[in-house]
Amino acid sequence: MVAILEKRDLRDFDWPTAVLAIMIASFGVWQIYNALPSESYWTKQIIGIAIALVGFVVVSFTDYRRIIDYAPVFYVGSLFLLFLVLTPLGVEVNGQKAWVRIAGLQFQPSEFAKIPTALMLAKYFGAKKGGLLTLKEMLIGGAIFAGPVALILLEPDAGQAITYFPLLGAVYFLSGIKLRYVILAVVAAAIFIPTAWYVGVKTEKIKRYQQERILAIIDPDKVDPRGYGYHTIQSTITVGKGGLAGIQGDSETSQSVLKFLPEPQTDFIFAVTAENTGFIGCVSLLLAYALLISRMIAGAREASDRAGMLVIMSFATSMAFQIFMNVGMALGVLPVIGVPLPLMSAGLSALLSTFVAIGFVVSVKLRRFVN
Repeated sequence: MVAILEKRDLRDFDWPTAVLAIMIASFGVWQIYNALPSESYWTKQIIGIAIALVGFVVVSFTDYRRIIDYAPVFYVGSLFLLFLVLTPLGVEVNGQKAWVRIAGLQFQPSEFAKIPTALMLAKYFGAKKGGLLTLKEMLIGGAIFAGPVALILLEPDAGQAITYFPLLGAVYFLSGIKLRYVILAVVAAAIFIPTAWYVGVKTEKIKRYQQERILAIIDPDKVDPRGYGYHTIQSTITVGKGGLAGIQGDSETSQSVLKFLPEPQTDFIFAVTAENTGFIGCVSLLLAYALLISRMIAGAREASDRAGMLVIMSFATSMAFQIFMNVGMALGVLPVIGVPLPLMSAGLSALLSTFVAIGFVVSVKLRRFVN
């Protein structure tokens, strides 16, 4: 019986999704090498992919319903890890305290906490029988969402906090949010954001460097090109340099190799891709992402229960949002807020989190005929 189950699992396994994710991650290793060939980021990324694949396989062959059953445990554990960032165990990297070091292992809890948050939201809203969301249900969902986001904002890491909003938005939308609440939210945002900006600038709660990041997009001529406007300017130069097919391995003139482009292996890996593979490479990468996300959505449609569908759509929406933000940063149309490009940017925490999320998609598809 075990042998039969193993054969069935291998037969029904979503190989195209797995191969596509591995191909994008492998392409990312190549771009990290192109960015900084003399440093060890690319070799560490290969090790990270190997570790992430172990997590992917474990989650893929685990019944996703059992994982959702333990969502409260995972959720509380993620809140505890986020709290540790605020203690002496928290580690500051590049002026930002968002990491934890335990027993010599350093990781970013805010990346991992997305998964328990999505699971917890899916567990709660997945039990909903039907009809539109009530105000009480929305408030409970908001409270689940607010726990990790509040702790992340205390680090502070606004970039990571923003990536949690698609999780809640996807669940609200698919659970039947009332139109008047959507309109109310849009109106509130239209009033709150400009007001918060004005008050924040006047009271200096919004720091000068944060203002500069926004001004670099709105009015780049007023931003010091050697200061906070440097990242955006250098990124757009790097993207433009790639032309149609890239610089064809000419590392002697590479913006990233010559250290003009800051953080090329993480925040600006898309700019590195544009420089080395040009318009053709960037379009190919975006098409690969579109195919991966479309397969995730297809997996959600095939889910045997509502909770599984909600988790997959949360992950798919979050991935699409992060791609949009990172590419926008590289092209100079969005402020630089440190959002990594899924599967491409260097970093074990983000890589492992993304592969685990994709493993969950595969797990749901493996059990699509199980009641």
